[in-house]
Amino acid sequence: MESSEACSHPAIGGVSAYTETPSTTEAIGDCGAVPLDRLSLFGLLAVTAMLVCYALEDRHRWFVLAFSVSCALGSLYGFLQGAWPFGVIEAIWAGVAARRWWLRRSP
Repeated sequence: MESSEACSHPAIGGVSAYTETPSTTEAIGDCGAVPLDRLSLFGLLAVTAMLVCYALEDRHRWFVLAFSVSCALGSLYGFLQGAWPFGVIEAIWAGVAARRWWLRRSP
């Protein structure tokens, strides 16, 4: 695509050329962009929260709880998008992190 051409993809700000849900090929169009659906955005936010909270766990025990919650959200995402093994593993991680949070509480 030359720089003088405008991208007509609706996610980039162009006008939609289709009325029904497009296939991946139709969605890519002429500019190479793939639209991000709500479920994928939810998964992206859940996994990003997991990474951030995991990195900050040593700063305060509440980050361990936030990691547990974000793992539970990642598990929900896995089940919703049909990757049940991912959902099961994330649910286990949520439980492990919740236990670590509980054990870190002040005496």
